[in-house]
Amino acid sequence: MPEVTHPPGASEPETLLKLIAKRGAMELDQEREGAWIEVIRKMDEVYSDLLRYEVDLEHKNAELEEAQAFVTNVIESVSDILIVCDAKGLVQQVNSAFQHTLGCSVTDIVSRNIADVIDIKDRAKLIPLLKPRSASDVVDGELRFSAESGSSDLFAINASPRHDHRGRFIGVVLTGRPIGELRRAYEELHKAHHELQRAQRQLVEQEKMASLGRLVAGVAHELNNPISFVYGNVHTLMRYRTAIAAYLDAVHGEAKEDDLAAKRRSLRIDEILEDFGPLIEGTLEGAVRISEIVKNLRRLSFSKLGEVERVNIERLINTAVLWAVRTKQVRIDLQLEIEPELWVCGNEGQLHQVIVNLVENAIDAMRGTEAPRLVVSAVRRGNEILFRISDNGPGIDKDHISHIFEPFFTTKRVGEGTGLGLWISYGIVREHGGELVAGYGPEGGATFSFALPAA
Repeated sequence: MPEVTHPPGASEPETLLKLIAKRGAMELDQEREGAWIEVIRKMDEVYSDLLRYEVDLEHKNAELEEAQAFVTNVIESVSDILIVCDAKGLVQQVNSAFQHTLGCSVTDIVSRNIADVIDIKDRAKLIPLLKPRSASDVVDGELRFSAESGSSDLFAINASPRHDHRGRFIGVVLTGRPIGELRRAYEELHKAHHELQRAQRQLVEQEKMASLGRLVAGVAHELNNPISFVYGNVHTLMRYRTAIAAYLDAVHGEAKEDDLAAKRRSLRIDEILEDFGPLIEGTLEGAVRISEIVKNLRRLSFSKLGEVERVNIERLINTAVLWAVRTKQVRIDLQLEIEPELWVCGNEGQLHQVIVNLVENAIDAMRGTEAPRLVVSAVRRGNEILFRISDNGPGIDKDHISHIFEPFFTTKRVGEGTGLGLWISYGIVREHGGELVAGYGPEGGATFSFALPAA
């Protein structure tokens, strides 16, 4: 150990005490210095946090001001009046539309009781609007306000309740619009609705006239053959009448027997007498055919709307398909698959229109098909009669199948269709207790089907 020297004149214990005291003072100074350094470091951290909080607060304040400006701008842009009241009915905020209605500034309205600006005759109507209620309970009413120029127009008012974050009722928000303006808007809407209905009726009538035109064209084609046959037979009978009259004149003129025989041969009286039977039978057959066509036409044309009768499905489909095909004047492979003795109850004229529309649409769809084939079937399925019209055309586009029964929707070229045929057919089928469905055939093409209750 090193040797400890003592200062001159000092004893050893005293020297040790001084050294210890000096060392303690030095350590205390070091501790104080460390504490101050720690305090300064903490102060720097707090100051940095304060700066960060201040920046965040400024950002939040800017966002809040922007949101408040946006809300204020929206409220001022609303054309309806807007009034915000507390639970006691004191006005907290209004928009410029309400200021304009009363003819005063916002400072003259805010903090006043809402009853003070209501016409005295309508203050009783204010009570249910200000009652506490649930958030979804919106109350309607009608109020007049006391403006500087007198009572305002009658306003239709909606009162929506306000609640705080705890769900407590804290007031209401009143919005309203003059009933006169609403009435004008309603009248304009009513007028537009009537115009739309009128245009719709006109288009439906046009579609009916188009269907009638197609029906008449089919009837004309159907009548052409028997009428031509009857006309030809009658023309032949007229020639025969002339020959028979000449022969009878010779007989009554007391001509010689040889002359009568020669006359009979030259006028071909024997052939005429033999031909009378087939001519008369053919003429009667043509007349009966014309009579049947006229009966069908009368049955289709004069059935009253909503009149229910027993309809023979085989006769209905044969007539409708034959007229539709002959109207289009195209060559197609037509296949009719109809079970015998099928009957439904309904309006035969309307059902005829449905079959004609579906068949004509199928023929139009197969316009570019190389070997067009149309299959029309009717079979019994339980207590229903299932109708199906299938073609081998290009089918229905997937984007169109969901709109195909909408009014005015058509894929035909301009001037070829109104877009009402399938819509009308859909409505007729529904009125008869069925539903018209469009789909795809197993070998391509389109298929329209519906089922009606069997009679």
